[in-house]
Formats: sequence, C-alpha cells, structure tokens
Amino acid sequence: MTTRRGDPYAGRPGRRIFVAVPLAEAARVAIEDLVGGVRSAADPGEREVRWVRLDGIHVTLRFIGPTPEDRIAAAIDAMAAAAAAATPFEARLDGAGAFPSAARPRTLWLAIGAGAGELGGLAQALDRELVARGWPSDDRPFRAHLTLARADGIPSGSRTAERLRAAALGIDVRWQVDRAILFESVTGRGPARYLPLTESSFGA
Repeated sequence: MTTRRGDPYAGRPGRRIFVAVPLAEAARVAIEDLVGGVRSAADPGEREVRWVRLDGIHVTLRFIGPTPEDRIAAAIDAMAAAAAAATPFEARLDGAGAFPSAARPRTLWLAIGAGAGELGGLAQALDRELVARGWPSDDRPFRAHLTLARADGIPSGSRTAERLRAAALGIDVRWQVDRAILFESVTGRGPARYLPLTESSFGA
C-alpha cells in the first residue's frame, strides 16, 4: 500500500479508522452537482485539485488513526455510547471556504451552519468516550465542515477555491443527522476510499 506524502500515520500498524456522520443521498447528489459545475468551469488543461470521492462524503467527528484489530471493538463501543446519548437533528450547508486561506488553500470545504453546534457536542461526547477507553483526548477545535478537495501546492487551488465559494453562495442543502458510522480509510492509488464498518443510530 502506498502512503501519501507527509502522511503522519505512515508506517503505523493497524486499520485507519474514523467516526463520521453520513449525508442523505439527496444532499450528496446536490453536492455532486455543485462540484461538477466548479470542475467544468476550470480552464482547459489546468491541473485540478485533488477532489475527494463524493460517493462516501461525510462529516468527520474524530479521526482515530491506525488501530490494532483488538482495539476496534473498544472504538465501536465508544461510538455507540456517544450516539445513544444523542438525538436526531437537521444540518444545513452554509457556503464554502478553504484552510488556511482562499489565497493559498490546502483544503477546500463546504461549511455547515444549522446543526454545527449539535455536531460539535457529538464530537465532544465521542472524545470523552474514547478517552474513557484509553485513547488520548483530541485537543484540536472541532470545525463542522465537509472536505471536498486537497490543494497542497497546486497553482490552480486559489482559483478553484474562488469558484467553489461563488457556486456555494445561497446553497440550500439540508439533511437529517441520525446516526454515526465507523469508517476505515483505505489509501493507495487515487483518492482514499472509505469503507463503513458499523453504524450506531442516535438514541439507540
């Protein structure tokens, strides 16, 4: 298996797992149409940013990282406990942006407005459950967003970020958040593939 340049997890044993909430199919299709429009407006011959696979688009709550097989069950238990204490809510997209800036972007994303607070609370609950099972706390601030592309060092990144920002103005995409999924990230040739391992419904 090849690894990404600068991958901090390269060489570490275990399955690369993370917890996320999925999107409804209608929301995924709307995002696919949005990205298609942004890509079609690019200059011919322009090197594209690295778009993620939209068939598995999701909001990441916590990237756990390479995990030994005998620890997977504990991660599942942590996700189930956090989901059991949650109730379904509506999330809504609210524009687009880039990290660290639109002028020199590394990551292009869609922002989440309504539902961002609930997603943040769910991420905190998941962190507490993971800490109780032996994982270190994730001290990075949670930002509710959908990653769409990576633009590290690609000259067209800033132009793509601007097209995405313009295309997402006034976007009205909503979906019901009612479960969390434990995914495995499989890297290699092309964009990472996200394989769902198990899911936990809210309030179950």
